Amino acid sequence: MRIALLQSSGRPGSVVENLKVLDEAAGRAAAAGAGLLVAPEMFLTGYAIGDDIAHLAEPADGDSADAVADLAGRHGLAVAYGYPERDGETVYNSAQLISADGVRLANYRKTHLFGCFERDHFTPGDQAVVQAELGGLTVGLMICYDVEFPENVRAHALAGTGLLVVPTAQMHPFQFVAESMIPVRAFENQMYVAYVNRVGREGEFEFVGLSTLAGPDGVARARAGREEELVFADADPAFVAASREANPYLKDRRPGLYGSLV
Repeated sequence: MRIALLQSSGRPGSVVENLKVLDEAAGRAAAAGAGLLVAPEMFLTGYAIGDDIAHLAEPADGDSADAVADLAGRHGLAVAYGYPERDGETVYNSAQLISADGVRLANYRKTHLFGCFERDHFTPGDQAVVQAELGGLTVGLMICYDVEFPENVRAHALAGTGLLVVPTAQMHPFQFVAESMIPVRAFENQMYVAYVNRVGREGEFEFVGLSTLAGPDGVARARAGREEELVFADADPAFVAASREANPYLKDRRPGLYGSLV
């Protein structure tokens, strides 16, 4: 399955304009043969928008989800994107995966909130592993800081995730996560990791770009720079299976020794 990584901060504060950016990117991705387009964390609204987060938050099945489902269907590819999710009075930092025929496949709520900004505006989710089947792969969802916890990613590996989709808002000076940690996470868990970042300055934050798709062998199949761009790479289900057969990490685990971790 060909995956398109949309490295963009869109138009912070405007859901309408961000849907237009997503629609245009979906057209380019489909023309290049992609089966999945991944957008960054909080893409639909912008990240550093303060109290507007609560004002722009929508239910998982709200109007914006319908709009994404429409563009996914028109362009014939699945779309994963970040957005603020409202559930009653509670707001989550969420990511949703919608299929090429417009069906909502999975919705994930960020479980590890980063810094005072996120803790002031969001409630953490409580479900670590959220998955769906797509393109012959079991696809899991995480958001940004979540992937920096090895236990989180290992839980996905043990649940069979072959492609971990991670919309992110990775900021300076933590670019080593994109450069070094993501390929290691992919290798130690024998999975593909699609890590898709915002870029440029937004409020008090400077997002570093460097979006990447790393393979089960720890090799980056694609890596963006520091500007807005759409990059492509392929994820092969057969290579996931072969990697897990060749690399003994998951088979050689001794869970009985790890009780102190929990």
